Amino acid sequence: MQEFFSGRLKVQQGDITRLTVDAIVNAANSSLLGGGGVDGAIHRAGGPTILSECREIRETRYPEGLPPGEAVVTGGGNLPSAWIIHTVGPIWDGGSRGEEETLKKAYRNSLLQARKLGARSIAFPAISTGVYRFPKELAAKIVMEVIQEFIKEYEMPEEIILIFFSPSDETLFLKVADTRS
Repeated sequence: MQEFFSGRLKVQQGDITRLTVDAIVNAANSSLLGGGGVDGAIHRAGGPTILSECREIRETRYPEGLPPGEAVVTGGGNLPSAWIIHTVGPIWDGGSRGEEETLKKAYRNSLLQARKLGARSIAFPAISTGVYRFPKELAAKIVMEVIQEFIKEYEMPEEIILIFFSPSDETLFLKVADTRS
């Protein structure tokens, strides 16, 4: 594990569904009804209450689906974390459709939700860099920028973890982060 910003940001490789933190972020799709990758893993490990809460959000607040960049909260179900913050990242389409700004919003809105909950710790997967094809190096630069700005403004959450499923993704992120911290 490597730390940045006086220990407020930690970077590690592992399984987000096994972390004991106050909140984890789900790289969800707009439907909020589960899917592949991190989204599917969180729904499977967390159990049916997460899906039930997501359906309620769809019925009451977002009948057309959660817009990219927005974030909503459910309980953690069977996961060790109390809350799941679901956010939808952008699908990469060459960078001319506001993808960078949408990714910034997804991270910032998730951090703001955690702050509103009183979460002391939050863990993020790599949002949009899988099947949504957001360039990983560009995403790493954006994430570092958003987190650096956020921790200058707010004291909570006090611990932000970026957890990468693949060791190669962690290594790429750390390479970019070392040049920006």
